[in-house]
Amino acid sequence: MQADDGHIIVDVRRQDEYDSGHIPDAILIPNESIDIYQPKELPDLDQIILIYCRSGRRSKEAAQKLVDMGYTNIYEFGGIIDWDGEIVTDP
Repeated sequence: MQADDGHIIVDVRRQDEYDSGHIPDAILIPNESIDIYQPKELPDLDQIILIYCRSGRRSKEAAQKLVDMGYTNIYEFGGIIDWDGEIVTDP
């Protein structure tokens, strides 16, 4: 989901991890699914994209893959384990 200021938050963990708790409005794009093709959920190469995972390893890897694809505003902010804000769960 895109925020009012134009950024999008991407959770690159697995589905089960996402379901157990994620940052509000984050969309799930598992790191393993990011390959050589532009993710359909991220059509704008210039959009501000904030990426996180559990501890920071997968988000760093996913961020690099997206930069390699031509995305220009990628911000990797580590893991949800360091997140002090709200967490939501899916039923």
